[in-house]
Amino acid sequence: MPTNSAILVVDDHKDTLFALESALAPLGRRLVSVTNGDDALRVILRGNIGLILLDVHMPDVSGLDVVRYVRRLDQTRSIPIVLLTGFDVSRELAATAFLLGVADIALKPIDPLTLRTKVRYLFDTHQQLKSMQQEIDDLRAQLKDGIIETRDSVEDPQP
Repeated sequence: MPTNSAILVVDDHKDTLFALESALAPLGRRLVSVTNGDDALRVILRGNIGLILLDVHMPDVSGLDVVRYVRRLDQTRSIPIVLLTGFDVSRELAATAFLLGVADIALKPIDPLTLRTKVRYLFDTHQQLKSMQQEIDDLRAQLKDGIIETRDSVEDPQP
């Protein structure tokens, strides 16, 4: 399914960004990379993001701050988010992240094959869900406009 949605990669370390971009390049998806939470929010709000890889520990606006904001908005609520951390995943972090609707938490450095597999699955699934939702919305609009007849409005022929 062709899409112009991008994968947003957010990390405050440029060398980590480069490594993540290199690992994801074989997917052939458009990548957008930023180094802080404020820039991540700007990119997300512009739209057309299909998945977010997000460092947890960043100065000023943390990864969890970004997640909290993204989950409050209807247009961004369903974007899959994978949190990345170079530190051990505490119970508190995991509980908070999953309660906020994060799809996964990965420990850096992450194996490129594992990362690509997770990202491909989450990205493609999100695109399929968006496509199905668009079809549902189109059908509802056609019903509303009377283009499609409902079962109740069509007389069943008697055998």
